[in-house]
This record gives sequence, structure tokens and C-alpha cells, in this order.
Amino acid sequence: MTTLPRQRGLTEQAADAAIDTACRLLRLPSIRHEFNDIADRGVKDQMTYRGFLAELLMAECDDRARRRSERRIKAAGFPREKSLRAFDFDANPNTDAATIHTLASCEWIKKSQPLCLIGDSGTGKSHMLIALGTEAAMKGYRVRYTLATKLVNELVEAADEKQLNKTIARYGRVDLLCIDELGYMELDRHGAELLFQVLTEREEKNSVAIASNESFGGWTKTFTDPRLCAAIVDRLTFNGTIIETGTDSYRLASTRARAEEPASAG
Repeated sequence: MTTLPRQRGLTEQAADAAIDTACRLLRLPSIRHEFNDIADRGVKDQMTYRGFLAELLMAECDDRARRRSERRIKAAGFPREKSLRAFDFDANPNTDAATIHTLASCEWIKKSQPLCLIGDSGTGKSHMLIALGTEAAMKGYRVRYTLATKLVNELVEAADEKQLNKTIARYGRVDLLCIDELGYMELDRHGAELLFQVLTEREEKNSVAIASNESFGGWTKTFTDPRLCAAIVDRLTFNGTIIETGTDSYRLASTRARAEEPASAG
């Protein structure tokens, strides 16, 4: 067992070395990195010993919370960074900012409710899906992002390898499952049934959020069995929130605006 020598009257240099060693042993990287700055500020602000200790411990707690959030965001598997702050609500008038910021509180995830983002390509569905998933991860929820086709392919492979129950259970454990690009491709009956099993595993236990470029009436092109299609829509809408992002492509409008800008002089 490693012990540190205890003695009174340490020089400043010896005290700094002892603090550094102790922080390494106790795995307190934030205190180790910020100790000198907080100590200098404590002298300047005439902190009490209790106040100084509180500042050190809060710095460590804050940094650990930040690192946990970063790990959850990384584990979610988002393809790119998207935030609510970066979403242009003025350019996407069909998306109500108040509704989105209410969703950002994650109360719907706490209640295990679903969310559907429906609209044409370029209307901000994926941005919103990733941004809300990121908000959930930052608030401590376990999140997983996947494309619909990728999820179905993974389920088909798992079924072939006799690992289906294990894979469905893995997707069932996360607090929020984000499924993007649902409706872009037709699924055969087997793939649709496997996806239905995942949704059934999560029903009223954990939230599902989906983004689709098809209205529910057009989902029969993806889920060709009408009864299965109806059952999947029911799973994804019961007690849920449906947001229609419209048909006007923000990406297309931005591209056109850039193309119409006059060439800069020089």
C-alpha cells in the first residue's frame, strides 16, 4: 500500500508535490490541474478553509459530470454534432421552438414516450433528432442513434447468428433509441417484423424517437404488410409527440441563396 509522508511545515514546492501525488493516487485530475488557480483565487478572495475545500470539490464534480456527458454522447453513435442552439428556427417555420425546447427538458423520455419527426428531406429532422438525443445524453440518459436500414440489417444478421434476443435486449436497455431515415427504403416482411420486435421490447418502457421523410399514410411503402404497418405506427405514436417539419428544404434554400450571391470583388 502506498502512503504519503506526513509532516508539518512543508515548503510551497513540497506541498505542491504532495498535492500532485495525492491527487494522482486518489484519481482527482481536476483538483490536480486546477489547484493552483483555485488556491491563488482563494488567497485573493480571502476564502475560508471550508470555502476553499468546497471550490476544489465542486471543480472535480463538475469536470466528472462533463466527462460522463462526453462518454454518453460518444456512446450514442451520432454521425455528427448537432445542437439546438445551432438550429435556425426562423428558416424552419414549421418547427415550433417552444415545443422543441420543452422536449429538451427530456420529460418525455422520463415518461418513456415516443417522438416522431416527419417531413421532407432538408427540413431539419435529422438535426433535431441528433440535437434532442444529445440533450438527453447530457442529462444522464443512455442514448443510441442508428439508421433504420442499419438497425434492420444488424437484426437480420443477429437472427442468422442466433444472437437476436441478445441484440434486441441491448437495444431495449437504452433510455432513448433514435432511428433516423425511417421510410427511405422498403423493408421485406422479415426485416419489418424484426424492427417491430425492437419497438415492442421498448413499448412504454423506454423512448423511441424517429425521423422519417414519409407521412404515416406512406409508410405502407416501407412496411408492405398493412397490419404490421399499422401496429408499428401505433407503437411509435401512442402517447407520443408528432412534429411535422414541412416540405420546404432549408438545405436547398441555403444552396440557392449562396448561388445567387454576387461574386465578391477582387
